[in-house]
Amino acid sequence: MATKPPTLFEAAAADLRDAVDGEIRFDPGSRAAYSTDASNYRQVPIGVVVPRTPEAAAEAVRVCRHHDLPVLSRGGGTSLAGQTCNAGVVIDWSKYCTRIESVDTEAGVAVVQPGIKLDALNDQLRESGWMVGPKPSTHVSCTIGGMIGNNSCGSSAQAYGKMVDSVRRLEVLTYDGLRMWVGRTGEDELERITAEGGRRAEIYRALKDLADTYADDIRSTYPRIPRRVSGYNLDSLLPENDFHLAKALVGSESTLVTVLRAEVTLVPVPAASALAVLGFDDIAAAADAVPAILEHQPAALEGLDHRLVELEHSRRLAEKALRQLPDGNAWLMVQLDGDDQEEADDKAKSMVEALQKQTDADALVLDDPNRKKEVWAAREAGLGATAYPPGGPPTHEGWEDAAVPPDRLGDYLRDFRKLLDRYDYGSASLYGHFGQGCVHTRIPFVLWTAEGIAKFRAFVEDSARLVVGYGGSLSGEHGDGQSRGELLPIMFGERVVGAFEQMKAIFDPTNRMNPGKVVHPYRLDENLRKGVDFRPAEPATVFAYPHDDHRFSRAADRCVGIGKCRGEESGVMCPSYRATQEEEHSTRGRARLLFEMVEGDVITDGWRSTEVHDALDLCLACKGCRSDCPVNVDMATYKAEFLFHHYRRRIRPMAHYSMGWIPLWARLAAVAPNLLNTVTHTRGLATAVKKAGGIDTQRRMPDFADERFTRWFGRRPATAGPPAHARSRGRVLLWPDTFINNFDPAVGKAAVAVLEAAGFTVEVPRRTVCCGLTWISTGQLTTAKRVLRRTLTALRPALQAGTPVVVLEPSCAAVFRSDLPELLYGDEDAHRLADQTFTLGDLLAERAPDWEPPPVSARAVVQQHCHQHAILGYTHERQLLDRARVDTDILDAGCCGLAGNFGFEKGHYDVSVACAEDKLLPALRDADADALVLADGFSCRTQIRELAGDRRPMHLAQALAARLPFRD
Repeated sequence: MATKPPTLFEAAAADLRDAVDGEIRFDPGSRAAYSTDASNYRQVPIGVVVPRTPEAAAEAVRVCRHHDLPVLSRGGGTSLAGQTCNAGVVIDWSKYCTRIESVDTEAGVAVVQPGIKLDALNDQLRESGWMVGPKPSTHVSCTIGGMIGNNSCGSSAQAYGKMVDSVRRLEVLTYDGLRMWVGRTGEDELERITAEGGRRAEIYRALKDLADTYADDIRSTYPRIPRRVSGYNLDSLLPENDFHLAKALVGSESTLVTVLRAEVTLVPVPAASALAVLGFDDIAAAADAVPAILEHQPAALEGLDHRLVELEHSRRLAEKALRQLPDGNAWLMVQLDGDDQEEADDKAKSMVEALQKQTDADALVLDDPNRKKEVWAAREAGLGATAYPPGGPPTHEGWEDAAVPPDRLGDYLRDFRKLLDRYDYGSASLYGHFGQGCVHTRIPFVLWTAEGIAKFRAFVEDSARLVVGYGGSLSGEHGDGQSRGELLPIMFGERVVGAFEQMKAIFDPTNRMNPGKVVHPYRLDENLRKGVDFRPAEPATVFAYPHDDHRFSRAADRCVGIGKCRGEESGVMCPSYRATQEEEHSTRGRARLLFEMVEGDVITDGWRSTEVHDALDLCLACKGCRSDCPVNVDMATYKAEFLFHHYRRRIRPMAHYSMGWIPLWARLAAVAPNLLNTVTHTRGLATAVKKAGGIDTQRRMPDFADERFTRWFGRRPATAGPPAHARSRGRVLLWPDTFINNFDPAVGKAAVAVLEAAGFTVEVPRRTVCCGLTWISTGQLTTAKRVLRRTLTALRPALQAGTPVVVLEPSCAAVFRSDLPELLYGDEDAHRLADQTFTLGDLLAERAPDWEPPPVSARAVVQQHCHQHAILGYTHERQLLDRARVDTDILDAGCCGLAGNFGFEKGHYDVSVACAEDKLLPALRDADADALVLADGFSCRTQIRELAGDRRPMHLAQALAARLPFRD
């Protein structure tokens, strides 16, 4: 039989694998993960290249040129205008090309590779006293290359300008293979280059002619405002700007060249800052005050309206910050920097006093770093608050960052609000970088019907004319891409747009660099992620998805793509991405694959998809995304749902039967726990048992307790603990979860002591009960529902009596609070249990607020369980520890990496350890030797015991009980 010849794309993939030092991915899963960004648009790429060096990236471009394939450079993939999705070969710089190649600490200059993230770069520069000036709200995930491609800004642009103001030189590569460093070009150097001959001279000569021909048009057409991001930076080629080719290429969105390296100007880290928050009657009145505030040279000047604050209240985002806002219906946040805190405070107070002579603005000045951080969180929570407003339709980008002269901002906002009302988009919130006249909003466009799309087009065209009438820019930050490329003639006129086309032709005559963006653009209403032909599959599900209209397709489309899950600085989300740096192992990447699964044209085998399974395999089900994701994507639930369908009526991995059924095996083990401990810790036998159970052989099995907690409690004398008259606060039901009951009964005993000391009568269910967690996490949802129904039956008397159910294991409490009501949606007992579930800290705060815990008088580092962070919160536990005189350091260390069954499963050990080594283990090594280590989660304690040497972690209950005057 004749061999089938390879397709063009297969041949290109083969050549890339032969030539490029990197990872070459043309599989459906990778293509699905990179099919969109943070915009309304979707274009499935041909394939993805992840180069290990800039030289490897240059080689990838050479191979693509040989096959005549389009190329798109991509950093964090957070673009809102569609510029980082295209049907070509995507080069993802963000995994390997992340080095700082040099830093001149005298001059404040650094040479960096384009894949380094902004926060990571600034963290490495911190000790030198320097930083990169611009700071977009996506600073945890955006890359320097992406910032250059987009001419990024952020709130700090008020002080430091746009990214174009930070770029000194760029090493670039044209599609046809010319590689060169570009920057400021004096007349003598320009003359020398053009005399050399060759492709470089041809480019410089053509650019010089272009600048000369259109100089007057550029000077008269480009708006003189701080936030002009739309269009190419042809003004940088003018003589008065020193023919600065590097700056001319900033903001070109990968349509002209590939950036290999960047030399950037750094700025000193401010010594001190103060934050003034000003309240106004409405957002236009706040904007009217901007010119007066600018006289005080603020480092940042941000605005937000009442609608944004209302949404943040309803979503419980940035709660601490919102409580600090002064009276008003709109607010300005004004940061003023100083050489010391006194100077910064004086500047802020002086500004407030001057402003209050002109307006009746209410004011608040903050200099405490924590309070300032909280208030800034309110501003940065904008997208998360506005994307899915409770009770309203979802909102979209598409006209979210226009900019006008700051002194005309108030009038512009009044007219823009009228335009929103005319199109019935009046619910949109308005906020943004008011000091530079840049306004952000998300609008409830309907992008899946012909009528809605036509209305969207008409609105943005009218909006473009409104902005241009105010002397503004279509984009003040997010770029043109596909959203605004078609509208550029409204702003610049046909002649200057013709100059853009010539600029494109000089660098990319065959239109292979990110085609269809900025120049010769796709229409703004094509390539929509939804569109009139959007008809996703609507599979029957086990979970109810009440926050997504009870539709899995809506849940799969919840991610808005801003990539906070790709950060590494704080929070829990996303541990597997932090360990692997892989897009498909981020929450966003997994969400993209699930979206493509229900879309059905790239991933075509639905629930049986191996690509989706592989992406979800390293999800630790930590639920960090449920709280840390701005739009509360719940990947743990999606994973459980997927595994249920993927393995339905099929043989499952052995770990699903061993770890997934651990509540049953633990009950059986209670017959002879010591014998089983001997088997699981005898080398040869242990290895065989682990292999048979699908458990990684490097993982130590936890010991079964000699006596189960429930047996201990059942034989406990009635006279144990405080006398009956001291138990005046009523009954509580203490939940005997599988882990405490069978492996760590000391925690349960300690909790009994604490609860009785606080005045409660403790009961424990007499029947065997279980929350079903291990069945849920392995996707055995039919069994989980059966277990939960049996549990509800056993708890019914307590539930009907309103008895609090105290749950010591955070993952079990999280099941009752979140998973249970969504698995047994509409079951009133399920909702009662969700409402009656308390952690130990919750119960003591609500039902025994006057109880004084024993003085522990110690220092402690606290590893908060992921589910505590995501679902339960740790506020009451922190308060309880404070009252017990515990000096706590609550670690911001992310997931411990064990995550229930995840860290035990074969093939997960390395990722599990990498998660722990990310922040947790280094923090424990740095902690004082005599500090307590508190970890309420059994998984956390197990991981710490195994990997942290002689550290002996304990539950909060144990720390308190050890200081009680009496114990059993």
